[in-house]
Amino acid sequence: MKYILIIGDGMADEPLPELGGKTPLQHAKTPAMDASASAGVLGSVLTIPEGMQAGSDTAILSIFGCDPREYYTGRAPLEAAATKIALSPGDVAYRCNMVTFEDGEMPFEEKRIISHSAGSIEGEESAALVRELFDSPAFREAAQAAGMSVYPALSFRHIAVQRAQNIAGLELTPPHDHLGDALGLHLPRGGKDAAVLEGLMRLAHETLDGHPLNMKRRSEGKLPANGVWFWADGTVAALPNFADKYGKTGGIISAVPLCQGIGALIGLDIVIVEGATGELNTNYEGKVDAAIETLKKRDFAAVHIEAPDECSHDGDLDGKLQAIERIDSRVVAPLMKRLEELGEDFRVLIISDHRTLMSTRGHDGAQVPYVIYDSRHDRKSGLSFCEADADLGNFIAEGKDLMGILFA
Repeated sequence: MKYILIIGDGMADEPLPELGGKTPLQHAKTPAMDASASAGVLGSVLTIPEGMQAGSDTAILSIFGCDPREYYTGRAPLEAAATKIALSPGDVAYRCNMVTFEDGEMPFEEKRIISHSAGSIEGEESAALVRELFDSPAFREAAQAAGMSVYPALSFRHIAVQRAQNIAGLELTPPHDHLGDALGLHLPRGGKDAAVLEGLMRLAHETLDGHPLNMKRRSEGKLPANGVWFWADGTVAALPNFADKYGKTGGIISAVPLCQGIGALIGLDIVIVEGATGELNTNYEGKVDAAIETLKKRDFAAVHIEAPDECSHDGDLDGKLQAIERIDSRVVAPLMKRLEELGEDFRVLIISDHRTLMSTRGHDGAQVPYVIYDSRHDRKSGLSFCEADADLGNFIAEGKDLMGILFA
C-alpha cells in the first residue's frame, strides 16, 4: 500500500457573492477531486486547535500528527530547520518578510501595509535586497547591537535570528492578516525586545525606500520591497519522528520553507523540485514526478501547493480559482493515473490546511474539507470536494488524528 497527501494551501473559503453564493471550491472545475470525494470518505476536520492562531504552521503540524498545543514554539524555527539554521537554547528565530509599505510623506506608523510579499518579489532580487540592507552601515550597526543576523532565502521569506534573547510577552502579527491596515496598529509590542524590532523596521524602511532596485521596480509597475516585517517568533523546536510514530517512511515536496522544515524535523526526505515557486506559476508536473519517484522508494509522499493561499492574500479571486483548477488537473488527476499505473493499492488524502478568506485576505480557523480515497473501494456517494458537502460527512475534532486515520 502506498500513501499520498495533497495539501492545497488555503483552498477552503466562505461563500462569495461574486460567485453566486458559492465558495471557490464549489465554483472551480475540479472533476478529479470531486471523483475522489464521491468514491472516498469525505468529511471536515479542525486543523487549528481552539485558541490558537490560524495559519499554515499550526495547521500543517496538525496534519502531520503533531499536536500544536504540545510542539508549537513558533513558525520561524520550523522554517529555519528547512535550511539547517542552527538554533541554540535562548536563540529566537523570526520570519523576516520583504514587504511593501504605502508610498507617501505620512509618518511611518500611518502608512498602510500594501503587500506581505512585496508583490511576490523575485527570489534573487529579494535575497540581494536583504543582504544589502544588513550590509548597509547604519542598519548593520543596529542589527549587531540587537544581536541579529539574517539568512536570506530565494523568495520574500527570509529568516532572522537573535542570539540569547528573551521574548516573554512579545506580540508580533502576521502581515498577510492585516493588508490595507495602518502598520502602526500592528507594530511589535510587549516585552523588552519590541522597541528594538520596531526600530529595525523603521530603519529598514528608511534604507530600502529609495534603493535603486526599488526605484526600478516602481518604474516597471511593480511594488517596491521597501520594508521588512518581523513575525512568527519562536525558539528551537523538536518534533516526533514520523517513521517511529506511524511505521512509514516518506518524503515531502514543497516550495515553502515551513513545510520543508516540518518535514526535516519529523525525519521525512525533503525533495526540491526545480521551478517550484510557491506561486500560481509553479512546476506542478515536476511535483507529480517527484511524488511518484518518492513512492518508488518510500511508503508515503506529501505534496504541498501554496498557490491558492498566496492568491487569496493578494485578493486575486481569478488566481485562486485557477490555482484550485490547476491542482485538480495538473496534480490530482495525473497523480491518480500514475498511481494506478504502478499497480499497487494506494490511499490519497486531499485537504485544505486552513481556510484563507477572500473577504479578509487572511486565514480562518474553521473546519476544512478532507477526503481519503482508497483505490480498493468506491462509495459512489455523489458528493463533491467542497465545504458544504464535507460538512455532511465525518467530522474530526482533532486534526492531529487525521494522519493516523490515513494509515489505519
